[in-house]
Formats: sequence, C-alpha cells, structure tokens
Amino acid sequence: MMNQLMHEERTLLMGILNVTPDSFYDGGVYLSKNAAVDRALQMVHEGADIIDIGGESTRPGAEPVSEEEELSRVLPVVEALVSEVNVPISIDTYKSTVASLCLEAGATIVNDISALRFDDAMMELVANYSAYVVLMHMKGTPRNMQDMPDYSDVVGEVEVFFEERITAAKSGGIAGECIILDPGIGFGKTPVHNFSILSDLERISGIGFPLLVGPSRKSFIGITLGLPENDRLEGTAASVTAAVLNGAKIVRVHDVKEMKRVITITDSISAVRGEA
Repeated sequence: MMNQLMHEERTLLMGILNVTPDSFYDGGVYLSKNAAVDRALQMVHEGADIIDIGGESTRPGAEPVSEEEELSRVLPVVEALVSEVNVPISIDTYKSTVASLCLEAGATIVNDISALRFDDAMMELVANYSAYVVLMHMKGTPRNMQDMPDYSDVVGEVEVFFEERITAAKSGGIAGECIILDPGIGFGKTPVHNFSILSDLERISGIGFPLLVGPSRKSFIGITLGLPENDRLEGTAASVTAAVLNGAKIVRVHDVKEMKRVITITDSISAVRGEA
C-alpha cells in the first residue's frame, strides 16, 4: 500500500494523531483509545493518506516517557486501526520495543525523530520488517534542542547529516526505497532556520529521497505572527504550500481537511508549472 502511494505523483498527507497528555497543540484530546480511533477515522474521511500515531510528546522541553507508558497509549490504537482504515499506519517513536510491537500489529512506517540514533536496535528492526522509515534531522534532544541552536549553513548541515544517516541505514540493511527524509522543522532550529529550509527545500530533495515536511502549527509560525497554537492555520497553510512547491512528497499536519485542500491546489499549480 505504501509503495503504491509513494509512486503517485501527488503530494501525500500524513495526519497527526497524538495519543499524549502534553503535545503542544492537541495534548490530551485523543488520549483515550476511542477518541483516538474516532479522530483517525475522521482524518481518513477528510483525505489523510497516512496516519502517524505518537505516544510521547516531542515538543521543545518535553520529558521522555517509559516504553511501558508509550506502549499503553499507542498499541491499542494501532491494533484497532489496522482493521478499521485502509491507509498505512506510521508509529512516531525512537524506541525499538515500541516500534516492534506496533509493526507486529500492522504498522508499516517508523517515524524516528532521532534518525535511528537513539536506540541501537532500531535499524535492524526496521530492516527485518522491510518497513518504511522517516529519518529526521534534529540538533540535540527534545529537552534541549531549542537551547540557542546555531548553524553556519543550516541547509548544508542538514544535507551532510542525511548523507551520513542514509549510508548508515543502507549499511544496516534498510532498502533505499524505504527511506524518507524529514528536515525537522522546529527541531533545534530558529524561525530563520525553518524559513531557510522551506525556501531551499529543493536543495535537500536533490539528495534523491522523498521528503516529509511537518510545519503544522509550530512555534516559528506563532513567533512570526504573534499567535497561539490554536490560531496558526493560515501560517501552516502558507508553510505547506511552500513545502509542496519546493519538493515535499509528504506533509505532516494536524488540520487534515484544510491542508488537503491546500495541497490539492498547490499540486495543481505544480502540474501546470511542470508542463510550461
């Protein structure tokens, strides 16, 4: 299913499902299994191509949770959704134990903010399951990533990081066609860094792997517009538009219905531009 989606020319939409009490935008809203499943079904109805389920907040300053706690949040939701939806399920985790049980339950994507660096067993696990993996760039950890992040060339450093992680993933037995790259908007970056990445995304896509971009309602939008999390829809739409025009294959968002419309129009613009 995922392989077929990745070969479609259109931009794919990944819907965010935070099964957490403390995520920056929707923490606590979908903490119960029933609420989470209902939201996932709603997102699929609204046009989500992938559902990304996370049980640990990775907002700036977030504290890690135990494997047991994370599993208690996400595994029942994965198990319920596999038989309820006809779209790929992604597990947003850097812990191999969590990923293993979710892949066994039917998830097919591991979305790892550490790019397979935080858990030595993750690489072999992904390879053994022939799962897709999202390798994300992050400077530091969620607890300290926003402590004065500094780059001489943020896009160049992201490129170098990806080249190293791709080599490591392939050496670990992960097929190249299963690798997706995420430049990590908001993860160890200032607003200027985030805008630089969105502006110069084509440079990163030149590495030759599909890109996932996740700007949804993040602080760089709030800082720029002076708005709280619940009032960043237009800023998210502008960021998603830029990402799609500059080469993103997947956009990861909270507001599925609205952003589905945004990427449909943006894809139409790209198609005409490509024919010119």
